[in-house]
Order: sequence, then structure tokens, then C-alpha cells
Amino acid sequence: MKTEYKKILVTGSAGWLGKGVLNALLHGIPECETLREPLSNTDVAIRALVLPHEIDELNFFEDGLDICVGDVTNVDDCKKFFEDSEGALLIHLVGIIHPKSRVKEFFDVNLDGTKNILKSAVDAGVKRAVIMSSNSPIGCNPYSQHQFDEDSPYNPYMNYGYSKQLMEEYVKGVQKSEKIETVIIRAPWFYGPFQPERQLEFFEMIRDGKGPIVGSGENRRSMAYIDNLAQGIILAGITDAANGEVYWVADKTPYTMNEVIDTIERLLDKEFKQDCKFKRLKLPGIVSEIAFWIDKSIQGLGLYHQKMHVLSEMNKTISCSIEKAERELGYKPMIALEEGMRRSLSSFFKK
Repeated sequence: MKTEYKKILVTGSAGWLGKGVLNALLHGIPECETLREPLSNTDVAIRALVLPHEIDELNFFEDGLDICVGDVTNVDDCKKFFEDSEGALLIHLVGIIHPKSRVKEFFDVNLDGTKNILKSAVDAGVKRAVIMSSNSPIGCNPYSQHQFDEDSPYNPYMNYGYSKQLMEEYVKGVQKSEKIETVIIRAPWFYGPFQPERQLEFFEMIRDGKGPIVGSGENRRSMAYIDNLAQGIILAGITDAANGEVYWVADKTPYTMNEVIDTIERLLDKEFKQDCKFKRLKLPGIVSEIAFWIDKSIQGLGLYHQKMHVLSEMNKTISCSIEKAERELGYKPMIALEEGMRRSLSSFFKK
């Protein structure tokens, strides 16, 4: 295990995943024996990069977190972030999933922002960079029982997936230069504490009988509880053998869309005493296919429509194998869907 870091730098710190990773670094992960004790207890300084309007997002973390204000698209901000960081570990989580209106933002942040960050990290003498990617560069599974692994070819889903593919290819090129160690983490749909307010809308839709099922609902989705994902990211940073590797990180098994909505509905009703309608907004599978072509056409014009994009994926299987992460990182996802959703719902509803 690579435990000699004196500093860990985290980009995207104010985001959903960023907060989860910071929480794991500062407080440990109770369910993970290897990371039960926080790394901050070993005299490791933790520096967090946030945009100017995001500073208040980290107020609930105790004193001792070194907050740096900056933007990954600004070269000078990146250089400032890496001051006095020789031999450090970088955890790069910044990414645009749903831009406000234009697909150009995918490439400005996901690709060019990563280039700026890695160039500054190399100049500063950073030891290793763990880079957050996605399932989207690999696309959707060709059939329901198929699972992606690290050898699956690129087949990017829309512009987000393509921006992440280009990012991964750039990271692999940097790795070949031997100027910095890199590890790429691919994660699917994640869930759990620190979720944004938009998740409440999803839970309320299910409660009110409007939870969307497109097609049969038997399409499978790999998902990652936030602490499971944080565990995989940190292990990728401190495991010697991870250098130069790519890992899928998710819960142990994928879930069908029916299982996801059934679980949320049952918890809302039985444990959080919500008045559930026990209905579904059922749509034929062709709705997602139509949405796909509309989404593709909109993005072809350089524009982006979040709800249309999400609808286009609703009948797709996106499933991955985590065997490599288990074998090489010692990754053990201890939280599965029911407990993870229980903790997710507790952010918005009281028992």
C-alpha cells in the first residue's frame, strides 16, 4: 500500500462525489476495514479545489481542510492549486455530466480541464493522479446479461461519453510519459448521502406513482453507493499495483430498474411513512428510442436537453464487472441497494 503521501489534492470537492470522497478521507469508511481510520489521522494534509460560488458547500467539514478557490479551465488557478505538492496524490473528480445548454461544456471541462490539471500536476511533481471517468465512454451493453470489463472497447454514448473517451486517451498518453502515475476509475450511476436537491424530485415521483419505467423495467443498471465508490477511488490512490490501470467501481451486482424503484417505494412506505401510490409511469421502450434520436439531433446542433438525454437512457442496460477492482485493489463494496437507498432517503425524509 502506498501510504507515504503527505498531501492529497481533490478537485470537484463541492460536488456530490467530491463531498463523499472528502468525508471518507476525513472520517474514514466504517464498513471498509482497510479505510476505517481516516487518512487525515496520519498527518496527511487535504486540499480541496472549489469554484468561487461553492465555498459554502464545504462549511460542514471541520477546520483543517485547505480550501483553494479556482477553476480547472483556468491554467493559473491549476498552478496555484498545486503549490508545494511534490509527491502528493491527486484525486481528480471534476466533470460536467449535464451542461446548462451547450455540449461544448463537456469538452471544456472534461477534456481541457483534465489536461490543465494533469499538466500542472506533472510540473508540481505530484506522484499519482486518480482520474474519475464514467461508463459513458463504453456506452450501453449489447444485451441484457452482458457486463463490461476493462477490456471492453470504446463506444461512447453521445458527447458526454466522447468527451470522457478523449479524456481517458489523454490520461493514458500522460501515463506513457512516465512523468506521473495515473489510475482511471469508471463509475456508473451513483447514489447516497451528499446528493443534490434534484434527487428529491426523483424520490417524490416514485412516491406519487410517477416513477418512470420505460419498456419492461428488466434492463439492468450497475450502481455505486457513494461510500463504495469513495473506497475504490482511495484504494486506487494507495495501492502500488494500480499504477497505469483502469478499474470499474460499482456495487457488487447490477439492479433492474424495477428493483430500484420497488426498493425506494418500499422504504418510503414502510420506514419513512410516506403515502405511496404504488403505481408506475409505464412507457413503451420505443419512447427511449425516439428520445435517443431527438437527443442526438439536439446535440448535433451543439445544444443539450437534460430530460431528453435522461429519457433516452431509461430502457438501456449499463452493467459492469468489478472483478478486477476486487482482485487488484482489495475493493469490497459492503453497502448494497436497500441500505444505500435507506441512507439516501434519510437525507430528505424523517422516519
